[in-house]
Amino acid sequence: MEPMGEFPVPDPETLPDDVRERIERETEDAGFTPNVFSAFAYRPSHFRAFFAYHDALVEHTALEREEIEMIIVAVSGANDCYYCVVTHGALLRIYGDDPLLADQLAANHRSADLAEPHRTMLDVAVKLTDSPGKVDSADVQRLREAGFSEKAVWDIASVTAFFNLSNRMSTFADIRPNEVFHTLGRDPSS
Repeated sequence: MEPMGEFPVPDPETLPDDVRERIERETEDAGFTPNVFSAFAYRPSHFRAFFAYHDALVEHTALEREEIEMIIVAVSGANDCYYCVVTHGALLRIYGDDPLLADQLAANHRSADLAEPHRTMLDVAVKLTDSPGKVDSADVQRLREAGFSEKAVWDIASVTAFFNLSNRMSTFADIRPNEVFHTLGRDPSS
């Protein structure tokens, strides 16, 4: 299966050194090349900006990695983003050590088995996704009252906004998840 249906995936040998080296590092870490890296390499300057912001969101955050993945899966489910639901669903199964939660969040976060702070977090993230013009200071206050720090509140919105962008690009370009993502984290042997 091609990594992307709507645009050509560049030959790695034609890529700028820094982009090619980042893809090689990701391939070594994962044991395969996640298709988003091959796809976004289509526009190297965009690749750099996209992954720099992604890295900042997951490395310099007041949120736990599991919480980040929860937001991504719920937002991606609301956006019908096949790539992100599957790939970040796998990451949530791994970081959350829960084989069911990702599927629950992708289908309908309101029916998932969640603690109230996480339910509030996802309610606000999905509202920001579905009805951004209706988000107001009451939503920010709900997150504070749920126990999130000021930086965590900011990070919830940042992750939501970034993955709305990612979802739209993945859908538009028809970026396809690697088959391995469908099974990662579903059983103890994966």
